[in-house]
Amino acid sequence: FQLVESGGGLVPPGGTLRLSCKTSGFTFDYGAIAWFRQAPGKEREGVTCINNSDDSIFVSDSVKGRFTISRDNAKKTVYLQMNNLKPEDTAVYFCAADLRNLVCFPTLTPAFEYTYWGQGTQVTVRG
Repeated sequence: FQLVESGGGLVPPGGTLRLSCKTSGFTFDYGAIAWFRQAPGKEREGVTCINNSDDSIFVSDSVKGRFTISRDNAKKTVYLQMNNLKPEDTAVYFCAADLRNLVCFPTLTPAFEYTYWGQGTQVTVRG
């Protein structure tokens, strides 16, 4: 199982970015895919996740209404669309996956519950 993130960069406040998480080895029939982020000196924070079995989604309050997770089964890729970015969104963003459904139901469980991780991609929001 492998996860590879891309799409990070430097944007001004109010800008947009779309992160991609290319997966390999996953069937998307079960389990869940999530996005986490980690700012310098802070703990890794759950952002959003999607359950592969029923497409249910959880979104953290800190990004609700601005970030959207989606999945393209044919491309085996999960996306994070980030709109109206704020300086406090600056962090390394990680894609994570687990074969259990309950890591994304009824809420996004902590990072230690996820088994598979990508290398991360830096997002910087600065004017």
